[in-house]
Parts: sequence; C-alpha cells; structure tokens
Amino acid sequence: MNDFPIQQIRGDFPILNEQVYGKPLAYLDNGATTQKPLRMIEAVNRLHREQNASIHRSVNYLSDKMTTRYEEARSTVQKFIGAPKSSQVIFTSGTTGSINTIAFSFGEGVIEAGDEIILSTMEHHSNIVPWQMLCQRRGANLRIIPITDEGDLDMMAYRNLFTSRTRLVSVTHVSNVLGTINPVKEIVEIAHQHGVPVLIDGAQAIQHEPVNVVDLDCDFYVFSGHKIYGPTGIGVLYGKEEWLERLPPYQGGGDMIDRVTFEKTTYNELPFKFEAGTTNYAGAIGLAESLNYLTATGLDKIFSYEHFLGNYAAKKLGEIKQLRMYGTSAQKAAVFSFVLEGIHPYDTGMIIDKFGIAVRTGTHCAMPLMQRLGIEGTLRASLSFYNTTDEVDRLSDALNTVIDLLA
Repeated sequence: MNDFPIQQIRGDFPILNEQVYGKPLAYLDNGATTQKPLRMIEAVNRLHREQNASIHRSVNYLSDKMTTRYEEARSTVQKFIGAPKSSQVIFTSGTTGSINTIAFSFGEGVIEAGDEIILSTMEHHSNIVPWQMLCQRRGANLRIIPITDEGDLDMMAYRNLFTSRTRLVSVTHVSNVLGTINPVKEIVEIAHQHGVPVLIDGAQAIQHEPVNVVDLDCDFYVFSGHKIYGPTGIGVLYGKEEWLERLPPYQGGGDMIDRVTFEKTTYNELPFKFEAGTTNYAGAIGLAESLNYLTATGLDKIFSYEHFLGNYAAKKLGEIKQLRMYGTSAQKAAVFSFVLEGIHPYDTGMIIDKFGIAVRTGTHCAMPLMQRLGIEGTLRASLSFYNTTDEVDRLSDALNTVIDLLA
C-alpha cells in the first residue's frame, strides 16, 4: 500500500502527534471512538464562533443560515448511505438513542404480548437492553441467534427462529468484539420472506465498508457520529418511509409538532416528527464535515488500506504464541479481541499503555457474548485508516514484553 498517503492523512488528525508517557501515541481504540480530523474540528469551532443560532425557529439571518446548514448535513448523510430521501434521515444522540427510538416507537405501534424479537449472541448492550425493556413493557420475548466457535452467525439456526409471532430482527452489521462482518443482506432477505422488518446496528460498520441502505433493503439502519470521525452526541436513524410514517414519535416537545391544543396534538412531517426539541445541530454539521472528509480522501482507498492493515495485524498477532484470538471469521473487519494466556487483560492493558499504546480492555459492553466464549474479558485493538504497520509492530513488541514480565 505504498500509494496510500498515510502521512498526509495522519497530519489531518492533530491528536496523533501527542506523546503518552514520553512515547508517541499509538491509538488503537477506534472501536470505542475515532479521532477527529482538523477539518471537522475547525468547522464546529467556526460555527460556534461566527454562526451560532437556533434552527427552524426564527426568521433572522443567523437562524436561516444555520437551518440551511443543518438540512444540508442531513442531505450529506442521505447521500453517504444511499437513502432515497433526506426525510428518511433522523438525527439522534447516537446509535443507542436511535435503537431506543425504534424500541419505543415500534413497541408502541406494533408489539403485543407474546410477540418475538430476534437478536444475536454478539450484540452490544445497546442492542439488547432496549429490547429487553420493550419485552418487559409489552410482554414480548427475545429469541437469540447462536454463533459458531469462529464467531460467525449460525444462519441455519437463524432461519429456524422465525415463527408466526416474530415481529422484528435487530442485529449488528459488524461485531464490536469479534470483528465479524455479518451477512446482513442475507439476514434481511430471510426476514423479509417472513414479512419481518430488520434493524441493522451499523455503529462498527459504517466507517469500515461501503453502506447502501437501498441495496441492503434494511428497514432501519443506525450509527453514531463519534465512531466515524465526527463529534460525540450525534447519531443517525435511517428508516424506510412507510415505517417512519406508521410509527408514533418517541419524544414530545418542540419541532416535532404540527399543532398543539390542550385537547390534542398533531405531529409534524418527517423527519421532524422524530426530532423533538433543539437538536444537536452543531453535531450534525460536524458529522457532515467528517463524511465529506472521508469522501474527499476516497472511500475505496480507505477501505482497501484498512483491509491491508487488518491482514498485516492478523499475521503479526498470530505470531505471538501465548496470544489467543477470539473471532476468526473469514469475513472480518480490522478488530482484534484477544488474551495472553495466564495474564489478565487489565494487567496487559495497563502495561502497554505505558508504551503509549491505547487499546480497550474488558467485556466491551457485550457480556452475553463473553459468557458464550467462556471468558471474563479481552483486550481489543481496533484499527483505522490513520493507523500504521509501525504501530501494529509496536503493539506486538509491547505484548511480547508483557509476556516476558508476567508469564
């Protein structure tokens, strides 16, 4: 990948020049949150410094300008994910906020006692707990897709989970622990054969591979801005128009109304029906700047480089004899969860942090998956297109040092 402009790209992310304990920062915790390009940082700073005003509420110059930029951000997201209309793009607080929106709205509009929702073993807590809460409210039940030892979904078992009471499938596109890229298009096709809608949690996919919601034919697709080089506190909920029109709003307040009397309230049109209150317009504009940065850099180049880097990391980590990898699917993003035999992940993480290497330790908000794997937690190195083979080498060297010290 000599043609990939890695040094130029790293120069666009100021934090990568930081020193940690006197060592250059090797930030390998991108599954938790990604770092931010200067273009986005400056755009949000400039917005607060020169243009700030509330959107959709006033006729003054600043408000008009900010409203226009906010709706342009919506159009940017629409094009990035291939949505037919910008009105199908709802801004939320993040993936968790998006899932909770559907869990409430779908629950109120569709779910009855005895109905069933299908999840998978590898889900993040944010794609488990909202559905459990819904089941408790409505008397519904969860059904769980098992996984193989390699970390793939058991698709035959998935096919057999459907009954006449199945009302929704909600699965992750890419596992935040295993890195498994799930066959979401096939998952959607199977569900639709039974007349069942599908929500895809794209929090760990949107930054690693092309996503076109029309091609996937999913009914809902959700992701977070901070996972794709944007600000925190902003997320996206895409939905098919027929579902968004049908479902009741999640929250009440300003902007989501058409007319309010003490006797009755009627709701605004899409997308505003699901955007109660003053939304995070600064976050939406910042997210759009990050998406534009990725597009300008070249999505195909980014994805190809990450594939190269992931293969390099898999080979390098595979050379460490005491390292046990969890998640060995043939379809895998550059996400690596592992343990060093006989050494607690927390101890390993604390030591390699002193070498300037940032990884994640723990259960990664996926306790049911850890129970399935029979472990208490792992270390996780999750790579981005601004990471380098040198940083992977540093990780490998640091892990070997931990083995020498503690094994």
